[in-house]
Amino acid sequence: MSNLSNSGRGKKFFVKYKKQLVIGQLVLVFCLGIFFHWIFSDSSKKIPVNETGASVQHEMEKPMFWTCSMHPNIQRQGPGKCPICGMDLIPVASAATGKEMSGMRQIVISDAARAMMKIQTTPVERRYVTAEVRMVGKVDYDETRLGYITAWISGRLDRLYVDYTGVAVKKGDHMVYIYSPELYSTQDELIQVLKRTRKQEGVTSVFPDVADLLEPVRERLRLWGMTKEQIQEIEESEKPSDHLTVYSPMSGIVIQKNRQEGDYVNTGDRIYTVADLNQVWVMLDAYESDLVWLRYGQEIIFTTEAYPGEEFVGRIAFIDPVLNDKTRTVKVRVNVPNLSGKLKPEMFVHGIVRTQISTGGRVIDPHLVGKWISPMHPEIVKDSPGECDVCGMPLVRAESLGYIAVDSDDESKPLVIPVSAALVTGTRAIVYVELSGADQPTFEGREIVLGPRAGDYYLVRSGLKEGEIVVTNGNFKIDSAVQIQAKPSMMTPEGGGGGGHHHGGGEKPTKAGQGEMMTPSGVPSEFQAQLQTLESAYKEVAKAVKLEDIDLFREEIHAFGKALSRVDETLLSGYLQMLWNELSMLLNNDVVEGRYAKKFTEIEHLFNVLTKNMRRVRDKFGVSDDVQKPRQSQHLEVPADFHLQLVKLWDAYLSLQKALSGDDFSLARQAITLFQTSLSSVDAKPLAEDAHEVWKKEYTNLVQIVTSMKEADELKLIREGFSLLSDELMVLVKTFGPAGFGTVYHLHCPMVFDGRGAIWLQEDKQVRNPYFGQAMLKCADRVELISSLSAPDAHAGTQPGGKAEEHKEEHHHE
Repeated sequence: MSNLSNSGRGKKFFVKYKKQLVIGQLVLVFCLGIFFHWIFSDSSKKIPVNETGASVQHEMEKPMFWTCSMHPNIQRQGPGKCPICGMDLIPVASAATGKEMSGMRQIVISDAARAMMKIQTTPVERRYVTAEVRMVGKVDYDETRLGYITAWISGRLDRLYVDYTGVAVKKGDHMVYIYSPELYSTQDELIQVLKRTRKQEGVTSVFPDVADLLEPVRERLRLWGMTKEQIQEIEESEKPSDHLTVYSPMSGIVIQKNRQEGDYVNTGDRIYTVADLNQVWVMLDAYESDLVWLRYGQEIIFTTEAYPGEEFVGRIAFIDPVLNDKTRTVKVRVNVPNLSGKLKPEMFVHGIVRTQISTGGRVIDPHLVGKWISPMHPEIVKDSPGECDVCGMPLVRAESLGYIAVDSDDESKPLVIPVSAALVTGTRAIVYVELSGADQPTFEGREIVLGPRAGDYYLVRSGLKEGEIVVTNGNFKIDSAVQIQAKPSMMTPEGGGGGGHHHGGGEKPTKAGQGEMMTPSGVPSEFQAQLQTLESAYKEVAKAVKLEDIDLFREEIHAFGKALSRVDETLLSGYLQMLWNELSMLLNNDVVEGRYAKKFTEIEHLFNVLTKNMRRVRDKFGVSDDVQKPRQSQHLEVPADFHLQLVKLWDAYLSLQKALSGDDFSLARQAITLFQTSLSSVDAKPLAEDAHEVWKKEYTNLVQIVTSMKEADELKLIREGFSLLSDELMVLVKTFGPAGFGTVYHLHCPMVFDGRGAIWLQEDKQVRNPYFGQAMLKCADRVELISSLSAPDAHAGTQPGGKAEEHKEEHHHE
């Protein structure tokens, strides 16, 4: 009975929900069909065939370089083993493009990945763009339309006709009734002189004419504020008065009442302030970054909270030449007519200036081009030269104020990209360009030089061409994918993966050369000769910087750019050409940015970047910098006794490094003295000729550096010298071998010296920053093991071998 009951209930359930169950089954079948189609569709795709009949897949098998699947920052020109994990290197080809990659920043993604990353693109174009400068401020009185009613004579205020502020007055309205005994005596003097003058009429006298005294008395009364009519009334009535009525000199609103009835005042005391509100000033605050778009005479539109939706218009009449160091803003004054009286002083306003931009960030105003404008009153604009209707000053051409004419030529339109396309890193940015002609979506990272921002666009100074397609959405995801592949990206400009700062601790430091692209071999001699010319041009730029001559720097950086343009990249192929494309892009950006540098501080920063990029050119292509320092792979054999002497230098250097990281000035000075003593005791006589020549130059450099550091009276100066000392120690380690130093780690801090960066050496991998000390003790973005040999002792000459020898060999390959 129970089974029958259950069966009945099941049948009823099926009948009741039959429709829903059928729909569910259909949906399940459809989903399974889609799934299996997706699984097997890729395997059923045919391999594309080129014109010769060979498969594209076969063409893509030619490797560009070899890398480790676990450590993609290790890259070689041929097969081998990973120096980190020992795994076999695998070939990397320009997958899916059907052709070799031409840039180190290129990446290929699938169509499915592109859809998931929601990548959006837009073409680079030339167009006039509008920069919107938004400012806030408030309404203020027009200082040129303020009037002051003062006491022109000392006395007592018996009557103030305006009892409170805010009263509207007209020119000639009586304002003050003042009592003055001095006024009474002067009027009486006037009457007496007038009577004597009348008596002397027609009478000859040897005394001076009394009439000559009449005019000085009248003038005295006029200076006290009496009108011509008031003086005439006194003369006719011959009745002096001890009271004076003061009249308003202008129409306006009484905004201040400084005295009360009964007060005694002295000559010059202010009683009322009257303001003409038919024209007001609007004082706005503009950020210093927006000043590039602001010009005298520009039209500005602003609104107030009192009249929502209503716009008021005025013109910029003055831009304050002084910046407020607290708010980092500049006052911008706008003259605004206010006949309706709606604008009231102290009202808050929101203003906006819409500036049309041309090539080079120049400002266009079609309404002012070709016009003549008053230099004091921007509302006076005429079609021809003349004089200002307000002040009478000669009009000036609008072009003299920074405006240019609109040109129909497309070249006058600036090259722009949307703001979202740029991953900004200062004055430069990284953009990702979609390459055309690829079978799968292929993107290439570019470092470009940005101009100023104009609204939703950036002006581009260098790095892009009109018509190229840039990524506007999803570029951060592409940059992350590039970074994972250990290629140059926004976070890791030199490649190598990782990104960010190394703060010590559990992370494994890189070995010698890890994080660097391999040093190429087989560079054509003709190409090296062209790079040597480029090096000479760089030396001239360095001289200009040393002289602090801005004009000379501009000339030399221009010459450097010409030398760069003459380097023939077609002499290279494969990886070498790809490497040069990367470095030449960076150098060209240095040149472009140098043309726009206006301050020497900007030039110094730019030169540091240029120096860094030129150092990479020397390292990668074997170009001499005329300093004759040995190359990274060069090693000179020296006696074991000389290694023992280097140990003392190394110990003194480590003591100095630890003292600086602990912010200990006293210990730092002791370590400098120890280093100087150890340096002076080094005996270089046993060295061979080539090694002795290198040591002689390094010794001279070390003596100069240590002498300067010993004279330093603060840690900051010692740390500057320590940076130079570390560079020289690095040369000694690489030249004379690690046997004299033992375990050596090479560390780099990118933030020290205003972002210029500096290196230092340690005997262990725990980061102890000597430049920032305790303030940023763990700051480092690179930790490399460059030597792991045991330091020599007094019992052996120490021949390298075993695992340490492998490190040395890896160093040469890197």
